[in-house]
Amino acid sequence: MRYNRVLIKLSGGALAGERTWGFEPIAINHIAKEVIELHRMGVEVGIVVGGGNIFRGELGEGWGIERAEADNIGMVATVINSMMLRGALTSNGADNVRVMTAIPINSVAEPYIRLRAIHHLDRGCIVLLAAGTGNPYVTTDYPSVLRALELRAQILLSAKNGTDGIYTSDPQINTDARRYKTISYDTVIQKNLRVMDQTAVLLAKENSLSIHVFDFDAPSAMQQICRGEDVGTLITQGQDELFA
Repeated sequence: MRYNRVLIKLSGGALAGERTWGFEPIAINHIAKEVIELHRMGVEVGIVVGGGNIFRGELGEGWGIERAEADNIGMVATVINSMMLRGALTSNGADNVRVMTAIPINSVAEPYIRLRAIHHLDRGCIVLLAAGTGNPYVTTDYPSVLRALELRAQILLSAKNGTDGIYTSDPQINTDARRYKTISYDTVIQKNLRVMDQTAVLLAKENSLSIHVFDFDAPSAMQQICRGEDVGTLITQGQDELFA
């Protein structure tokens, strides 16, 4: 097995599926089944999910809500999504799923404590990590890298919808665009590629945490990655390499 402990970064939009907002049962069940199959391979799984299917920052701006308050609403949205995903995982057969939050909501979830989260992973629990860092002015990209490092994950799996990796240019516009097999942190930063927030990529670079970008809609993609197959694009140190 290439990876034994992973942190999965999901957008809130992944729970909405084809919808603009809210939840789509087909999409949520797909997420649950993919995570469970990965877990049954013996991979220890942590998950950070965004809240964009419930609340986006531009809504707060349009309504005159200040940034700090809007980000607090967004963090609560990630708690809702994590609870929804916990329910879907449990109903699909997952034995032990924990939701841990960076803001205290003790009646529905555990407070995030790093060593307790590691203990849960060691015991074979699937751990959902909600509410980012508990502070505003941070998207879920940065906390996903932070949690991966804190929980000693070997890789951050960055799930995307509608794209199977990072390309030299937009493949929908340029038919000659080629997908990177591996790409360096520096290339992502220098070209300002919109894969993740630059602060998240910088944190990953500083701590040599590789990020694997892949299409979550593709069945068994995470299993293939953890088995060592060439799926998606790996962001890491070293030279850029394109698929032949």
